[in-house]
Amino acid sequence: MKNFFLDTNVVIDILADRTPFSVYTAKLFDYAEKGKVKLYLSALSYSNIYYIIKKTCTHKEMVIMLKDLEAITQMLDVTKSIVSKSLHSEFKDFEDAIQYHTALSYKKMDAIVTRNGKDYKRSTMAILTPEEALSVLQG
Repeated sequence: MKNFFLDTNVVIDILADRTPFSVYTAKLFDYAEKGKVKLYLSALSYSNIYYIIKKTCTHKEMVIMLKDLEAITQMLDVTKSIVSKSLHSEFKDFEDAIQYHTALSYKKMDAIVTRNGKDYKRSTMAILTPEEALSVLQG
């Protein structure tokens, strides 16, 4: 079974139904529900998702969405060590650095799934778009 770390942008795609991107992420979530892939998020993603999507729905709706998300994915802690590594990394975006180092903290992670691959140029881990992740699962 593959282990994919989801960048916040792909989760927002599905929760905000940003088509056409949401179609691919929805298929990834379908695979996760069927036990064909494990999807991971950093704990940081939850606050970022809440902040961005809250503009279009109520607090109660957001909490329900996040609980549903939590049931389908695995949450990885953002530790002091991860923040420190992110501060000393060469990433241009601090949030991306935290996401990257959180994904690295789980030794069995196969890839980071993102639509912003350019943000992970220095990655030692595979970086896939949602479409590429689906190809890996279907391959």
